[in-house]
Amino acid sequence: MTGFLPKKGNYHDLLSYRKAVIIYDATFRFCERFLEKHDRTIDQMVQAARSGKQNIVEGSMAGVASAETELKLTNVARASMEELLEDYLDFLRVRNLKLWPKDSREAQYVRKQEKTKESYETYREFLETRAAEVCANIIICLVHQCNYLLNQQIRKLERDFVKQGGIREKMYTARKTYRKNPGEDKGEL
Repeated sequence: MTGFLPKKGNYHDLLSYRKAVIIYDATFRFCERFLEKHDRTIDQMVQAARSGKQNIVEGSMAGVASAETELKLTNVARASMEELLEDYLDFLRVRNLKLWPKDSREAQYVRKQEKTKESYETYREFLETRAAEVCANIIICLVHQCNYLLNQQIRKLERDFVKQGGIREKMYTARKTYRKNPGEDKGEL
């Protein structure tokens, strides 16, 4: 008998997760460098970055037993990233700092970084030595990339659910198959 639980939970392979880790690390350091120690925005930004990352983890792990929960948590991750994006846009706007146009040379450079080997180290030199305007814009580019990846992930989860159904349907099918052929159970799922 074949098991009905999908092979899922390896969030480390998700580009969205790896991008979210970079965003969390960058946000943590950005807040340390550029915001006043007692500014409540620090908690908001760090928690939004953490929520984005952690909900990808939780959604991926929950996806083993619940496509619905995986989809919901991936949407929460996406919402958290959008909240963080707005914080960075606010940071630039209220300080009269320039937002890089989407197709600027700088934004294109960030987009072209190696995606498979990308880590915080890819951006460390820039994020720890450049001015707040540059750092915020780099992180904004990263958040846009993560949002794109999460949007793609959500669409794939929706398609997979429509094609394969949810856990209850799989459990029912497995039970029905077992009832038809109870002698074929080898004790493994």
